[in-house]
Amino acid sequence: MKKNKVSTWVIVLAVVAVLFFWVKGVYNNMVTLDEEVQTAWSQVENVYQRRADLIPNLVNTVKGYAQHESSTLEGVVSARAKATQITVDPENLTPESLAKFQKAQGELSSALGKLLSITENYPDLKANENFLQLQAQLEGTENRITVERQKFNETAKGYNTTIRKFPNNILAGMFGFDKKAYFEAEEGSERAPEVVF
Repeated sequence: MKKNKVSTWVIVLAVVAVLFFWVKGVYNNMVTLDEEVQTAWSQVENVYQRRADLIPNLVNTVKGYAQHESSTLEGVVSARAKATQITVDPENLTPESLAKFQKAQGELSSALGKLLSITENYPDLKANENFLQLQAQLEGTENRITVERQKFNETAKGYNTTIRKFPNNILAGMFGFDKKAYFEAEEGSERAPEVVF
């Protein structure tokens, strides 16, 4: 009888130990993936900040050549101010907060597009070395933004997949691991731009 009791306790302890190590492994994996999402988000913010830092220099360079384009210049400055005020907590990457952030950044992109299009009217500006360097840096930054947004989406996908798989989803719910939002295409991007010659 005593031997049966001991073997029962050994089995129970073994099951508890296996369960403990499984929960520990799944939990630690979800924490690691959550940290990777937050790191990817920080990198997205870094490249957007780089763009915001370039804008005052670009605006000042254009200002010297295109003084009567003040509404366009003010639009860029205003859009930059609005975009830099919107922050998203990496712990709370909801579709709504990401959409708000993305909208502000899209408005800044649109304002920059207008600014760069007016420069076509100023041949001296287009030949200015400082302007050309700033324009090249801005183009490079826009490419970095695209790359970092893609990396963020891939990282968020890995995290979301892990926390939604059974039985991980049970532990994710117990420990408060919520689904992360993705960057989505801008509104209207499904339509090709019209090119007129």
